[in-house]
Amino acid sequence: MQFTLSHTDDKSSARAGEITTDHGKIQTPIFMPVGTVASVKTVHQRELEEDVKAQIILGNTYHLFLRPGMDVLEKAGGLHQFMNWKRPILTDSGGYQVYSLAKSRKITEEGVTFQSHIDGSRHFFTPEKAMDIQRQIGADIIMAFDECPPYPCDRTYAEDSMHMTHRWLKRCCDHFDNTPDRYGYRQTLFPIVQGSVYPELRKQSAEFIASMERDGNAIGGLSVGEPHEMMYESTELVCGILPKDKPRYLMGVGTPENILESIALGVDMFDCVMPTRNARHGMLYTWDGIINIKNKQWHDDYSPLDPKGTAYVDSSYSRAYVRHLFASGEMLGPQIASIHNLAFYLDLVTQARQHILAGDFTEWKNQTVSSITQRL
Repeated sequence: MQFTLSHTDDKSSARAGEITTDHGKIQTPIFMPVGTVASVKTVHQRELEEDVKAQIILGNTYHLFLRPGMDVLEKAGGLHQFMNWKRPILTDSGGYQVYSLAKSRKITEEGVTFQSHIDGSRHFFTPEKAMDIQRQIGADIIMAFDECPPYPCDRTYAEDSMHMTHRWLKRCCDHFDNTPDRYGYRQTLFPIVQGSVYPELRKQSAEFIASMERDGNAIGGLSVGEPHEMMYESTELVCGILPKDKPRYLMGVGTPENILESIALGVDMFDCVMPTRNARHGMLYTWDGIINIKNKQWHDDYSPLDPKGTAYVDSSYSRAYVRHLFASGEMLGPQIASIHNLAFYLDLVTQARQHILAGDFTEWKNQTVSSITQRL
């Protein structure tokens, strides 16, 4: 994997760059739709390419390991072939499940025992196994196995967790470097910075991760309930330490406002389930603000979903029609809403990139945050 930095904003740390993988190029900053189980919910792969204009998507190691399972993916020739997706894929190692499945897992120095949310069966992930599974899935970008500490947590827990994540990272790197790429293309490993919201721990973790000299780096353990101000403070601190010549990935973030503010702090890559999850409940993001399409006020509004948007659904369907679909329980409603929100997110980072290159990102960002956060 290669990363080329094209331009950095004069009034912030916002960057425009390009990641090159064997499955194609990714222009940064970029948002990655979440395809947890080999599917971005309600969205066809053709729509991801043509309408959303997704350049890379995310899959989840834990979920894909349980279903459809490694044998199925192996026989298919990897996840790209299995789901008919020709562009890059990044996989989360399963470390987030250490956090989200707290009631059904046990953490030891060797690894983590999970209880399947599907059938209750128990499985054991080690850093080495997480590398093997992600290689077998066929991801272009593989995430290190880590623990995401909860918020809030005390400093002792955060520090112990961080050091274990660092020890696990060394095992991940050693195993990854001694195993071959799969399916005839190159795969790369990103470490993950942890440390909760404690600045001294974040600094220590970022320095350790930078010392590993991998092709890219991630920032984990944020957007887990902490105030946005704390998230931004941690992100700014870490971005000031991680290498400038490598992409920075802020995991699991977030709202359109979060994304723009984090781009200004120096982040290049994002993922979040928010655009599709909220779409299924009728929340639409637009350039003028946030719409609850289920509200009565839209029942005879025949204007496009987003008059300022560029997604195909914005001109094809009215607010009144999409509201009718939700009111009628038609699956097409959540589908249109999901495509709309994802297209908005991709348009958001695309325009951010254009303004970084044009040299007026900060002014544009401040104006845009003010408008997109309004409730309509």
